[in-house]
Amino acid sequence: MPVRLKSSHVFINCPFDTGYQPIFNGIVFAVYELGFVARCSLEDDDAAEFRLSKIERMIEECRFGINDLSAVELTGGLPRFNMPLEFGLFLGCKRYGAPNQIKKRTLVLDKEPYRYRQFISDIAGQDIRSHGGETERAIREVRNWLQATSKRTGLIGGGEIVEHYRRFEAVLPAVCAEADLEPERLTFIDLSALITDWLRTNR
Repeated sequence: MPVRLKSSHVFINCPFDTGYQPIFNGIVFAVYELGFVARCSLEDDDAAEFRLSKIERMIEECRFGINDLSAVELTGGLPRFNMPLEFGLFLGCKRYGAPNQIKKRTLVLDKEPYRYRQFISDIAGQDIRSHGGETERAIREVRNWLQATSKRTGLIGGGEIVEHYRRFEAVLPAVCAEADLEPERLTFIDLSALITDWLRTNR
């Protein structure tokens, strides 16, 4: 039986490095602010389920996917292929999955335009967007892509989302302290809950 494709769910495939955290937080914030639901492989910590199976299940459930390839680089002498692998799973699900999977849409991000040609030239022709390693640019790219691909009307602009994110970022340490959480060690579930709570009371 085909898995139900959730039309408001967005699978986020990106690095989980400390240096990337501000961009990740900004992307998650933008997804929720626009009325969508952010998903990623960090949301489920069930040790009884194989990690790749979790990722496959999440990809299958999500209509939208944001794939950031900006951290495909040598680490210990070898390139990091987790992001390209998950991107490939997303494309494969769209192409070879159940009939409802054809509705999938994806955004591909990188830190520099055309850098992807050096390590994954087969995706030439995809509309790759660059964020330059800047959170605000990533937020704007995500907003413009979600508006265009979802065809939803009335979505707020990227500049307004950026301003809201700055306000959220400024109060995050205090909010975390109140909840006995550490801002630099938030789980994905914690981050999602803090964002949705803040948006509920500050829109």
